[in-house]
Amino acid sequence: MQLDQAKKYYEQAVKLKPTYSEAINNLGTVYYAAKSYRRAISQYKKAIKLAPDSASIHSNLGTAYFARSQWDLASQEFREALKLDPNVFEHHSTYGVMLQERSVAEKAKFHYGLAVLYAQDGRVELALQYLRKCLEEGYKERKKLPEDPAFASMRELPEFKQLMALEPRVL
Repeated sequence: MQLDQAKKYYEQAVKLKPTYSEAINNLGTVYYAAKSYRRAISQYKKAIKLAPDSASIHSNLGTAYFARSQWDLASQEFREALKLDPNVFEHHSTYGVMLQERSVAEKAKFHYGLAVLYAQDGRVELALQYLRKCLEEGYKERKKLPEDPAFASMRELPEFKQLMALEPRVL
């Protein structure tokens, strides 16, 4: 968490090798941690130009867009990340840190978004897992979930009905 020093070293690495996508991504992560989301987005975009097939970088870019409330752009990047690596949100990457600067309300919305993406991708177990997380984190639009078009294919599943009937304790 020595962000100033990390920034200095990543900048040096990029000067030595301008095509070093991991260092550029990590520089974006330093900006993200400092809540300089616009700069983070700029770095992530540079990294993606160098490594367009990196699910981790697309995920980081989506996270930065999410932090700026740019939902459509965030969703687009998360979809791309999932397309490149279906388990990108299920394992930790060596490319930087995600989701360290989130309030509980934002985490709930983030997990709702992941539930939607997984439901649309037909990955029901993960969709249910993230729905549960968003409810435990106090998702504010809980009453709309049973009618949400994203979950149409899941509505009749006993697990979905059970989840909608529960009143999870907000963590």
